[in-house]
Amino acid sequence: MLDVRRLRLLRELALRGTIVAVAEALSFSPSAVSQQLAVLEREAGVPLLERTGRRVRLTPAGENLSRHAEVILQRLEQASGELVDARRGLAGPLRIGAFPTAARAILPQALIALSHEHPGLEPMVSEIDPADVADALRAGNLDLALIHDYDFVPRPTEPGLTALPLCSESVYLASSDTESDSDEAVASLTDCVERAWITAIPGTACHAMTIRACQAAGFTPKVRHHIDEFATVLALVAAGQGVSLVPELGASHPPPGCGSRRCRFDGEPRSLTEQAPTHTRRSQPSHARFARQSRHCWTPSNSGYYMSSPRSSTVTECVSAPTAR
Repeated sequence: MLDVRRLRLLRELALRGTIVAVAEALSFSPSAVSQQLAVLEREAGVPLLERTGRRVRLTPAGENLSRHAEVILQRLEQASGELVDARRGLAGPLRIGAFPTAARAILPQALIALSHEHPGLEPMVSEIDPADVADALRAGNLDLALIHDYDFVPRPTEPGLTALPLCSESVYLASSDTESDSDEAVASLTDCVERAWITAIPGTACHAMTIRACQAAGFTPKVRHHIDEFATVLALVAAGQGVSLVPELGASHPPPGCGSRRCRFDGEPRSLTEQAPTHTRRSQPSHARFARQSRHCWTPSNSGYYMSSPRSSTVTECVSAPTAR
């Protein structure tokens, strides 16, 4: 009989490509992973791994067994979910990952509605960067997560994970009210060629989105500040320290002195998605309940909601070139 825990290691190796990556994701040592896979090979009676120097790859038999492992793990998760539901309905921990703006703007109302509908559920929220979500889900540290991607920075498909689109939101060009009232008012990205820019930290999707949006408009932004937290970005904008592209979730309450202009991009500027392991997506009713509440708790402006600002805020359209998906 093949050991399910070892089958999981084989599936993870098929997804991640190296024993070191599997060990890091599951908090094992590389030697422990190698030993367990060697035991699995003995149980299977055929070579599952082919070693080439310091690297390993799956043999045809190993690839075939990893596909069966995916199905087995999915059915076990489904059976476990159905047993829990039969015993006590929707109850127990639900570990949710979310990026900061979603945690602030979406989760509070979604969790209130979820607790009213299913009081036995115990939501547990962890703030996490979308780039780290896939590893956390595969390692079993999260049950599901809210992530985002931009039209200019599409997120790659993650093997073994399923994404459920929730909504899309607009992107705003933020500038100070002083600039908005001047003869040099910012009306589009092309008005910002010579302006100082505030972007997220390099290496993040938000930083890449700003750079690519400006390049599509025909220039490279002159970045002065690198800030990840949008409230701080808007405060610096209000202080006249530069302009910035801010998604709607982050621009809903600009401080006094900060104006925002809605930018029109072809396609969906930023999309919000719920992501979970494929083998749990259909087996856990709590995932579907959470997705429904998240979708209902925030309606972006392109679906009929328009932001209001404590200060006057001019809204004009900034059109950029389409991007390939």
